[in-house]
Amino acid sequence: MPMRWRDGGWVTGEAPPSPEELPVAIVIDGMSQAVLMASPHDLQDFATGFALTEGMIADPADVTGFETAEVSAGGMPGIEARLWLRPGLSVRLVERKRSMIGPVGCGLCGVDSIEAALPEIVPVSSDLTLAPTEIGRAMEALSQGQILRRATPAIHGAGFWDGERALVREDVGRHNALDKLAGAMARQGIDGTQGAIVMSSRLSVDLVQKAARIGAPILIGASAPTELALLWAEAAGITLIARARGQDFDLFTHPERIAAELRN
Repeated sequence: MPMRWRDGGWVTGEAPPSPEELPVAIVIDGMSQAVLMASPHDLQDFATGFALTEGMIADPADVTGFETAEVSAGGMPGIEARLWLRPGLSVRLVERKRSMIGPVGCGLCGVDSIEAALPEIVPVSSDLTLAPTEIGRAMEALSQGQILRRATPAIHGAGFWDGERALVREDVGRHNALDKLAGAMARQGIDGTQGAIVMSSRLSVDLVQKAARIGAPILIGASAPTELALLWAEAAGITLIARARGQDFDLFTHPERIAAELRN
């Protein structure tokens, strides 16, 4: 139990539990593609979503099998999340292969070129619009869906808001949470063009890239965007909303999807 300093003195009482974190290797057809520090749950969603958002597969139907295996290194535990693909897809993995150990939330660690970090932009196509009041509802739905965060605050969430509810996945890394969400959506047959991605975090360029691969036309974050994220969102046709707190938010790109008149 940690010692707690509050208001100029030591206090007793339990601190919130620390979140689980383990090295999780994404292994596809026997080849390690990435090693990420992640929360060890929803791993089939994680592996499938990672493969989708990294462009390793085009459809969840490309996956023919999944299993996990406990491993250890230096006496410390880890997990392999193993996917098997339909015949003929492994050639793409050899060309795309990256093997890395990244810190929590590392989104582009290990890529071996600028071209790999900034791939070709494929614009999102969707006629979805949201009312301004729905932004606050989406953030509230994300918060309500973050079960793990109620036990420990050190957990990120990613949700898909369809106007009625949010499908939510959580992880210590924000990129991992979004990969888990992408996998869950793909495995449940949810159309990414018909809703918004909602994040508990700041919005970096790799989150915008993953949202574009999901096909989501709107990306909402609780914190600030980076300049490169804004440039990418503009080019990809994504409406980027940041600093969404309560009923307030900042709208940066493609405002036509948010149906309300602007006030001077």
